[in-house]
Amino acid sequence: MTLRGLILRYAAFAVLATIVNLGVQRLVLAFGETALFFVLAVGAGTLAGLVVKYILDKRWIFYDLDTGVKAHGEKFTRYTAMGLITTAIFWGMETAFWLIWQTDKMRELGAIIGLSIGYVAKYQLDRRYVFTDSRLEQTA
Repeated sequence: MTLRGLILRYAAFAVLATIVNLGVQRLVLAFGETALFFVLAVGAGTLAGLVVKYILDKRWIFYDLDTGVKAHGEKFTRYTAMGLITTAIFWGMETAFWLIWQTDKMRELGAIIGLSIGYVAKYQLDRRYVFTDSRLEQTA
């Protein structure tokens, strides 16, 4: 795959994971808009987006064809650990936008900006520390 193709595919997967994330947040926030629901929404959305992005990245970005509980468990653990740094960026930006403007549109804009910054950093971390036996190098 060309570098351009890789970037377009990664960006498309990031957009899809972002839509899943924000969709789950909206579902949770439909039950209430208190601080507790906000925290639950951000957590549930993050988890849903993480799982979708892992599945897509593993197979279609890094060409990792390993299967089995052990292989997935180890890689998903590392993938999640790398995501802690980028999640802090995302949550911080989303929360700051919510605290400043207190509207759903601005909260979501903050989430999109934070996720965008985070995904750029996450690709580099995943390539270096998670998918170390990736077939990406063979196809690029």
